[in-house]
Amino acid sequence: MFWELIATVFAGIGGAGIALLLRKLTKQTAPKWLVPVFAGTAMLGFQIQGEYDWFDHQTGLLPEGIVVVKAVQEEAPWRPWSYVFPQTMRFIAADVANSAKNKIDPNLVLVDLYFFERRHTAKRVPQIIDCMQGARTDFTQSFTKSSDSTAESTSTWYPLENDDPLLKAVCDNQA
Repeated sequence: MFWELIATVFAGIGGAGIALLLRKLTKQTAPKWLVPVFAGTAMLGFQIQGEYDWFDHQTGLLPEGIVVVKAVQEEAPWRPWSYVFPQTMRFIAADVANSAKNKIDPNLVLVDLYFFERRHTAKRVPQIIDCMQGARTDFTQSFTKSSDSTAESTSTWYPLENDDPLLKAVCDNQA
């Protein structure tokens, strides 16, 4: 974020430089207020461009085998342009390449989910996906599943839709 601040300042200096050049080319007849307007517009434009490019940049940095399973687009009153073009400010990615089937119950798959959010560090959360029941739960060291193949255990299971991208990515990869 520090480097983004530095880049924003330099964008402002560049915008002010363009306005100063315009004033020089017009022999100082262009109004003086162009300098701060160009500087502010350049800084605001740089920030807007960075927010819209963030998702594509982050997903481009993901290694092979990590699949984006959900992207969240947001709108905000302090970013009125986001009502016209919503911004992706966070997303979830699953490490399907390193997912592992349970040796006792092959319908259970352990997968790491990564939660990315703009201007925050990524968080890794291990999850267990039940491909047969279409559900997920948090992975804990005390995880147990009843032997009768029902989703009753000491863990809380959250149902997933049949077309859920997480379920498709993890279970299709294990097939």
